Amino acid sequence: MRLRLIISYDGAPFLGWQSQLKGDTVQGVVERAFFKIVGRRVIVHGASRTDAGVHALAQCAHADIPDGRMDLSDWRRALNANLPGAVRILKVLQTASSFHARFASIGKIYRYRIWNSEVLPPLERGRVWHVPNFLDFGALRSNVTLFEGRHNFVSFAVNGSNNTDNTVRTLRTVQISRCSGGEVRLTFEGEGFLYKMIRVLTGTLVRLGQKKEDIGWVSRLLLGSSVKRRKSLCIAPAQGLYLVRVLYGRKPKC
Repeated sequence: MRLRLIISYDGAPFLGWQSQLKGDTVQGVVERAFFKIVGRRVIVHGASRTDAGVHALAQCAHADIPDGRMDLSDWRRALNANLPGAVRILKVLQTASSFHARFASIGKIYRYRIWNSEVLPPLERGRVWHVPNFLDFGALRSNVTLFEGRHNFVSFAVNGSNNTDNTVRTLRTVQISRCSGGEVRLTFEGEGFLYKMIRVLTGTLVRLGQKKEDIGWVSRLLLGSSVKRRKSLCIAPAQGLYLVRVLYGRKPKC
């Protein structure tokens, strides 16, 4: 029987989603929880291989388990009982044997949280990127839609391929909002993202907001001019990034 899992986690204690030989990962601790229940390895396939320190509000994953062992609600209870507090299974659903959490996805929504205030509240530590100096919100708001649409994002990826066939992506929407306190929130929806692409896009927007770069620089990057930008590449820290939702076709959103 194939299960679809909706998983929320604090990424701070983990070396990302994907299992590694050394160090805890989210996939690793979920697979260990399954092992404690069924007595054998169960491979958990995630929709997004989030990096170290990146959080998830609703990661989607699937796993194949023996039929009839327990009810779906019992699976959630049993898994959470065997997981560290930083990881929680929100939902367990039975799904078709053909469903694949990663390859069936038609898009993902990510959120990046910036705290633009001199003082960072202690409870936001490790949850946001603290940018205490001046940030022109108007400049951010007027330029954020530049990234929408289909572009070659080779200049906005870390260790990315120079093959444009592999670095062209479509961003459906990029939104910005100012929330309570000093929070500035960026929301990205796209069909797929390059390695650290959202963090580089966020860092680029912050440089615009700090008047360290101009719009012409960004336009050149979107045309694929990546050589000179390496010296000034700004990668926003992982702690401010959240996987909000994984999107599928006719099936319910994860």
